[in-house]
Amino acid sequence: MTRVIITGAKGRMGQALAACAKNFRVEIVAQVDMGDDLPATIADADVVIDFSEHAATAGITGLCARHKKAIVIGTTGHSKNEQAEILKSKTKIPIVWTSNFSTGVNTLFWLTQKAAEILGPDFDLEIIEMHHRLKKDAPSGTAKTLAEILAAARKQSLEKTARYGRMGIGERAPGEIGIHSLRGGDVVGDHTVVFANNGERLELIHKASSREAFANGALRAALWVVKQKPGLYDMQDVLGLK
Repeated sequence: MTRVIITGAKGRMGQALAACAKNFRVEIVAQVDMGDDLPATIADADVVIDFSEHAATAGITGLCARHKKAIVIGTTGHSKNEQAEILKSKTKIPIVWTSNFSTGVNTLFWLTQKAAEILGPDFDLEIIEMHHRLKKDAPSGTAKTLAEILAAARKQSLEKTARYGRMGIGERAPGEIGIHSLRGGDVVGDHTVVFANNGERLELIHKASSREAFANGALRAALWVVKQKPGLYDMQDVLGLK
């Protein structure tokens, strides 16, 4: 049995992980949230699954590195400085870090890359994502990953070509990647990638109706990562899509 600690245990994903764990060969040895003592329990685990807060992830990862424990990171919204701090541990422990653990979404990532390569630069690119009203970061981590995939396929800078929302007068800029965030109700997560050209449009759509899809993927990643060498991995590695 793989021994797991969940950080962010009281959140939606933490609760989903605890509920889905019975379907996997894992033992939840601790469920940690704000104010709980992670250092006191870290020695009992093989891997930490982090769905806490963006400001907490670097500290949690550093603690895992000091104790030689693998980590699966599902928290999103990290700043560039936070990302850099997290990445310092990749030479010491195996890390699975991804914006989305759903098998369907990771298939969407793969399809998005292939579609961008096949359709070429004549198609306009737009990303639309919708989540529940309580989501704190926008755009979603998944939308950011989709934008990064599109920019890489086009060999262009995302910082220079991303357009977050649209207001005012003016034509769409050539090479622009539009990213639009909708918030409302209890939507778990919807993502659409639009490829639009004169006379035709292709849309790749993923809709999540339950957090079980993400929880199952994160638990699958936890079982996988404990067998890996130190390094940085994502769900594409876990699923063998690379």
